[in-house]
Amino acid sequence: MKLSEKLIYVEFLMIIMAMWVVPIAMSYGHVAEVPETAEAPEISGSARGRSFDTNWYDARATFYGDIHGGDTQQGACGYGNLFRQGYGLATAALSTALFNDGYTCGACFEIMCTNDPQWCLPGSIKITATNFCPPNYTKTTDIWCNPPQKHFDLSLAMFLKIAKYKAGVVPVRYRRVLCRKTGGVKFETQGNQYFLMILPYNVGGAGDIKYMQVKGNKTGWITMRKNWGQHWTTGVVLTGQALSFRVTTSDGITKDFWNVVPKNWGFGQTFDGRINF
Repeated sequence: MKLSEKLIYVEFLMIIMAMWVVPIAMSYGHVAEVPETAEAPEISGSARGRSFDTNWYDARATFYGDIHGGDTQQGACGYGNLFRQGYGLATAALSTALFNDGYTCGACFEIMCTNDPQWCLPGSIKITATNFCPPNYTKTTDIWCNPPQKHFDLSLAMFLKIAKYKAGVVPVRYRRVLCRKTGGVKFETQGNQYFLMILPYNVGGAGDIKYMQVKGNKTGWITMRKNWGQHWTTGVVLTGQALSFRVTTSDGITKDFWNVVPKNWGFGQTFDGRINF
């Protein structure tokens, strides 16, 4: 089975699980005694919280897809058209050791080829984590994405900026960097009448989200659960209410996005949070 087929299959299973599991916990936005409505921990959004690790580490890199980004769209982080969402070709699929069950989705990395003068090119690239490189336990060689390997499966366009095509796989050094995004954080509404699922994207700063809440105009803050990739869900029915979001990134910064979604929202729509990290 090809990598793209595996990712589509995994994504399909995750969506089916959400449709079966989340409705069990469904409740309505006007009900006060909902376990999910715990207040967020006290985290300041006015000053930068604990910073993420910016040290350089060793890894390896390969590429997948074609020069135009074929097979790199969508994937295990839940993003869709990466060009429309602002990520373009500057993306990578991460191995299990880096993917962190999807919590690293949206994080940005600087990568440079190293210790291989035959194949390395000078300079570095900056990419956003948008996909998962699944392990293959049937192989005994070229097991780049198997634990505990730290590996970046880059888009071809990004790979060619740091290495020659014929190299196939090269040693690299990488570090976390701040994500520089244009415009506000975007919030895409998904799900159905049984549950609400939100995909936040175009997230600046640390880029990866560790905690998220939603608030209807008739409710308090409702803690959302990470479903898969960067999809966050709640079983509280919030249709017909204006929605605000509270987002905490991995470096401890929390921002409130007030009245992002109007009362007449529907599923499959995208709304601009107007501010960013």
